[in-house]
Amino acid sequence: MKKLFAEGIGTMFLVILACGSAVLAGPQIGVLGIGLCFGLVLLCLCYAIGGISGCHVNPAVSFAMWLSGRMKAGEMCGYIVAQLIGATIGAGFLYCLTRMGVGYSYGGTTEASGSFLATNVLQPGATPMMALLTEGLLTFFFVLTVLGATDARTSFTKFGGLAIGIGLGLVNIVGIPVDNCSVNPARSFGPAVFDPTAWGDFWIMLVGPAIGAILAALAWRVLAPSKASVE
Repeated sequence: MKKLFAEGIGTMFLVILACGSAVLAGPQIGVLGIGLCFGLVLLCLCYAIGGISGCHVNPAVSFAMWLSGRMKAGEMCGYIVAQLIGATIGAGFLYCLTRMGVGYSYGGTTEASGSFLATNVLQPGATPMMALLTEGLLTFFFVLTVLGATDARTSFTKFGGLAIGIGLGLVNIVGIPVDNCSVNPARSFGPAVFDPTAWGDFWIMLVGPAIGAILAALAWRVLAPSKASVE
């Protein structure tokens, strides 16, 4: 239960702080600042709960861990449920905040769709196939970073949280202009619960990260060092 609670709490704060950076400070900090916030939040969470649950806070990561044989199917399902619940609670807090400010300049809005709460929707000029390819490639990179940085057979695990946080920041800087960048179905699900206009593009935030996670797991199976090479 501690692992599931850690995943729920971690995903909740990922949404509150990372999505919140767009909702509460987006107009001031821009894409670069929002991407940096995503990375820094995950970096903090890696060292806060990494030793408890591994700090997946992302169904795509848990899926890749299962594909890589690092967790059982039942455990993966429990993680994903906890992540979805945590993301929904986090989005609920953001939703409440957007109802409290009078005249406050909230960000996180995509004018073309009317979506708010930094939901994952296509940005002006982006197409579904563009977003799907972007999500697949960025998730591939991010999950591959997670798999490599946390593999006990490498000598870099002590700095894994740093690499993972930087990785999330990088993919958000690239992906936000396309679809507000998901690479994490839970991060997409939570805000969409409070913003029905986001459901139309939600399938992209499921299929893209799933494909990326599969590719990352397959790639790491080829790239992973053998025990003999580590010794």
